[in-house]
Amino acid sequence: MTKEDFASEIRMGIPDVLPEPMPYDNDINHAPRRKDILTAEQKRLALRNALRYFPKSFHAVLAPEFAEELGKYGRIYMYRFRPRYKMYARPIDEYPHRSRQAAAIMLMIQNNLDPAVAQHPHELIVYGGNGAIFQNWAQYRLTMRYLSEMTDEQTLVMYSGHPLGLFPSHKNAPRVVVTNGMVIPNYSKPDDWERMNALGVSQYGQMTAGSYMYIGPQGIVHGTTITVLNAARMKRMAEGGDAGDISGMLFVSSGLGGMSGAQPKAGNIAGVVSVVAEINPLAAEKRHAQGWVDELHHNLDELIPAVRRYMTEKRTVSLAYVGNVVDLWERLAQENINVDLGSDQTSLHNPWAGGYYPAGMTLEESKRMMADEPEAFRERVQASLRRQVAAINVLAGRGMYFFDYGNAFLLQSERAGADIMSGGRFRYPSYVQDIMGPKFFDYGFGPFRWVCTSGTPEDLAATDRIATEVLEEIRSHAPEDIIHQLDDNIHWIREAGRNRLVVGSQARILYADAEGRAKIALAFNDAIKRGEITRPVVLGRDHHDVSGTDSPFRETSNIYDGSRFCADMAVQNVIGDAFRGATWVSLHNGGGVGWGEVMNGGFGMVIDGSEDSRRHITEMLFWDVNNGIARRSWARNSGSMKAIEREMQRSEGLVVTMPNVVDDNILDNIFID
Repeated sequence: MTKEDFASEIRMGIPDVLPEPMPYDNDINHAPRRKDILTAEQKRLALRNALRYFPKSFHAVLAPEFAEELGKYGRIYMYRFRPRYKMYARPIDEYPHRSRQAAAIMLMIQNNLDPAVAQHPHELIVYGGNGAIFQNWAQYRLTMRYLSEMTDEQTLVMYSGHPLGLFPSHKNAPRVVVTNGMVIPNYSKPDDWERMNALGVSQYGQMTAGSYMYIGPQGIVHGTTITVLNAARMKRMAEGGDAGDISGMLFVSSGLGGMSGAQPKAGNIAGVVSVVAEINPLAAEKRHAQGWVDELHHNLDELIPAVRRYMTEKRTVSLAYVGNVVDLWERLAQENINVDLGSDQTSLHNPWAGGYYPAGMTLEESKRMMADEPEAFRERVQASLRRQVAAINVLAGRGMYFFDYGNAFLLQSERAGADIMSGGRFRYPSYVQDIMGPKFFDYGFGPFRWVCTSGTPEDLAATDRIATEVLEEIRSHAPEDIIHQLDDNIHWIREAGRNRLVVGSQARILYADAEGRAKIALAFNDAIKRGEITRPVVLGRDHHDVSGTDSPFRETSNIYDGSRFCADMAVQNVIGDAFRGATWVSLHNGGGVGWGEVMNGGFGMVIDGSEDSRRHITEMLFWDVNNGIARRSWARNSGSMKAIEREMQRSEGLVVTMPNVVDDNILDNIFID
């Protein structure tokens, strides 16, 4: 397809002539069939909802076809309307546009759906088993058409994947405003999502899936790397060893699908032996082909000796076990292998629809049961969780440091009746409680990311060099309590190119605070103006950050003033970003720990070397970080109190309400046991 043909397809939107059906591609990793949850009347409504995207002349053909999709897959994906062109992030100038900001958004959308990036690309699922960018292909087509024709004085409004339309605004307003899963709180249970998604009226946007900011597993590999590094250092220090030498340590986890595919690469960068279980051979093979995992093992009898050998040799290597994680944990416990670090990254926010596969069943048996016998499947999942926790408890009793990686493992294990509680609390910490919260989030460090819209490795290399120079300059005058974070990130960005982290778009991520993000972005903007970087750069972040997400079992799990179930921070974050210069903003119900369990907000910002970009960088990135630090400071998190006090000294006009900390003796004298 020529560039002109591609541009014509984008501008067309919903085609005037009914396209021929698309063949079902069995080489693609497809989403599991969803359970049959709609009543007969609701199925009629689902068809009405789907057909409203198309002219009446199409309805007689599409109605039975969509009914068949609903019956066969539990959803109406509109496969017939899947584009014929290859899906990937093209250079920005290849997109038909009147607004360059809109062209950058089209690039980000296509990157999310690139088969090298997306988990189930033909079902528009980016990661996590149900993290969608759109509900169906009509929404994709219409959205791309709107973006191709909009100006810098219009805003596209997105309701859970549905493009509500273009509305007049102004050039400093967001070009796109996205919401996903914004349902009334009393209707935010898992079955409510299943029902509303099957009706075509709501979707689970995850974090960066439904907000056009996913950059493949690189997006989480850095966070996973510093988590593994710090967990290993903590364990070495607790054992009285050298925290600088973690070679030979064994890290065990599960999941190689979407974000979880980052784990083996993170283990390699950290310098440990890692074993990650994955039940889906296609997912494991994809990560192996991409170079994100070193070895595939289908048999525990061959895996276990390899693990022992690599630990003895202190070799840095990543191994994938293509099988069920419960079998892996039980065998490790049986073999008395010294597991140093353990976690889990199955998609347990979505346990009943493909996020977790029970032991003793094949992948295909599980897919059939979850759709046809959902209650029986639920029982099998919970039984597996009880077995998994039992094996983890054995290994933890021998000294393993186990941490929840924010995928609802602890929460779902407790609901399954597993032996996961001790003294009224979870036996194991969230990684945010022990590592990310006190060491990073409280000081404003979080997953700042960017995408080079030229699509050239040369531009990405230029941004890596610029970011390194900025961080080194900041380190020269940084206070002692953030030197360690800066050192880890300087090492990361120096090594980024040789670690082959790019999957899909020419993107990068590192952890930076408000000062670091703004200075890096301003340096990029100047480099674009000089022509050193040849095209605009998209700035963003994961919602898994300082102030983007209110998640009591993950991002805000280290907030102890009773407010961790409140969602003011995420909502205020999006509102503030919208009027301070974000190119697009997003607000989602759901995320890494599940529908109804979290609220998160995100943004994207296109910078092009202009003075407008400079102003937006200065105003918006400042708010995007310090909103969260101020909230964490009010919760009496000591790191945040120090960080926001430093920021008030640095930034004129910032006045934050500080907490007065009460002496425990005063309370002890009132509340006597």
